[in-house]
Amino acid sequence: MNIFRLTGDLSHLAAIIILLLKIWKTRSCAGISGKSQILFALVFTTRYLDLLTSFISLYNTTMKVIYIGCAYATVYLIYMKFKATYDGNHDSFRMEFLVVPVGGLACLVNHDFSFLEILWTFSIYLESVAILPQLFMISKTGEAETITTHYLFFLGLYRALYLFNWIWRFYFEGFFDMIAIVAGMVQTILYCDFFYLYVTKVLKGKKLSLPA
Repeated sequence: MNIFRLTGDLSHLAAIIILLLKIWKTRSCAGISGKSQILFALVFTTRYLDLLTSFISLYNTTMKVIYIGCAYATVYLIYMKFKATYDGNHDSFRMEFLVVPVGGLACLVNHDFSFLEILWTFSIYLESVAILPQLFMISKTGEAETITTHYLFFLGLYRALYLFNWIWRFYFEGFFDMIAIVAGMVQTILYCDFFYLYVTKVLKGKKLSLPA
């Protein structure tokens, strides 16, 4: 495992922990898109079905279980335990506009036309756009809490680091996965505007807002 994948995984884990702690400590999911969290739960579920068929390493298995468990825990907190604080009016992005096209693309463009491979491809494509409901929600409300922006920053950092992971693997292992690289680039691009606002506003103690 190279340093980029390790730090990418740690950034991803940090983002998840930040979000869960934010919800649990404030006893509120205000400002959090439940729809993005449902999409992420769907991403991890479809990607890690190989837990049932193969074993790569203890690290690999542990991280997969953590991602799946935390994803569903977040959805539970938003839609069950702290449902009264969920802002459904602003979390209005239509998930089917992402899931349906991504599902179709996964069936058309994949490495192998098999059940698990199509689901894995679906998860890669869906993860690249799963944050859109959250960004859409921020644009509608006009601002985001600082802790929410930290969550988004580490989530975006994770994808950016994974791009370097793919570059590393290409040069040192001869491994190249066009689907994962292109999807990762799309996801990183979606975060570019946010990264700029994070550096110019949040790190200077100002509130982050996106143009409506």
